[in-house]
Amino acid sequence: MNKILGTFTRVLQNRRTAFFLFRTTTVNRENHFRSMSAVRTPSVTPVLMGTPISKEELGNFMAAFPGIVKDLTDNGVKLDAPDVTKWFENVLRYNVPGGKNNRALTLVQSFKTLSSPSILTDENLKLSYILGWCVEILQAYQLVLDDVMDNSITRRGHLCWFRQKDIGLIAVNDALLLEQAIYQLLKKHFKDKPYYKHILELFYDVKMKSAMGQCLDMLIAKSFKHKKLEKYTMDNYTAIVKYKTAYYSFFLPVCLAMHMTNTNDQDIFRQSKAILLEIGQLFQVQDDFLDCYGDPEVTGKIGTDIEDGKCTWLAVVALQKINSEQKKIMEDNYGIDNPANVAVIKDLYEQLKLPNAFQLYEEDIYKLINTRIQNLSQGLLQDMFFKFLEKIYKRTF
Repeated sequence: MNKILGTFTRVLQNRRTAFFLFRTTTVNRENHFRSMSAVRTPSVTPVLMGTPISKEELGNFMAAFPGIVKDLTDNGVKLDAPDVTKWFENVLRYNVPGGKNNRALTLVQSFKTLSSPSILTDENLKLSYILGWCVEILQAYQLVLDDVMDNSITRRGHLCWFRQKDIGLIAVNDALLLEQAIYQLLKKHFKDKPYYKHILELFYDVKMKSAMGQCLDMLIAKSFKHKKLEKYTMDNYTAIVKYKTAYYSFFLPVCLAMHMTNTNDQDIFRQSKAILLEIGQLFQVQDDFLDCYGDPEVTGKIGTDIEDGKCTWLAVVALQKINSEQKKIMEDNYGIDNPANVAVIKDLYEQLKLPNAFQLYEEDIYKLINTRIQNLSQGLLQDMFFKFLEKIYKRTF
């Protein structure tokens, strides 16, 4: 993630304006950048392994993408639909690459770690790249729809797909094309594999859970428009994080690798799922905290959760602690795009000692996850999860 230039942020007094200009320099300033999502999905999911992926490995993964495009656009040729073929190729090239590919690379690294010598062949490694691109296509499918629902302006430093000339709500159908592309690739490359049914069902299941999380997210955001904070509960927050983020960002890549490597012990699956979902929760809570208290020079972004009225861990815990007078303060100031109102909320957070509460939470969940990993009987998974946990514990980025 690129760092925001310090001089840039110092020149601009209004932090909200700074964020807007930084993200939308090519966009008409009359457009309003206001996400309707209640919970902000983390922009970065670290690669699972403790060591960074090599440039060679990244290059090999990226080199597989043209083959992915060819596989998918060949279907259009067979259907005598050249216009659709050309259109879909543009959809793929604009929306699928361009991110950090962390979910896909986590899958590849997990596959390599869990593979026995007989499984770690060149052919299977290429299949892990293809499966990784399926995960990235799932990400693109969700982002295209998210941007339409949120009326967003930019994505990955460029105009959102639906804001491109002559796109508009055609983007909804484009998202459906991306969704179906996943199953076309799975059928083409994995239908003869013994784990085909498992990975197919996993994609169906995770996609459904993500849709449920998005729905809950939007319903809570809708309630906030009417100044109703009753929906900002820990149960709702945990559900949104689990379904909207943790399943497809943390559980899906590792679970796919486990299927590819015949790591099929049901007890191991159950334990791994619990660990990965808890790691996903920890990561989101950290992201919420850093949005408010992180250094933009380190995080690479100026936080706007308070202005946007997000259902964050800080907001939920604050509502658990406040009295009636403080609740009125929160209702009057939270979700208002004004530095003075933001300052009032931050002062309230300090009064409630939320930074200290976060430190205690981080330590407690770290110990809990550590214990779960220690109880895991699969040694290779233990090593992976320990490295991952150590990498994100006390993170400041």
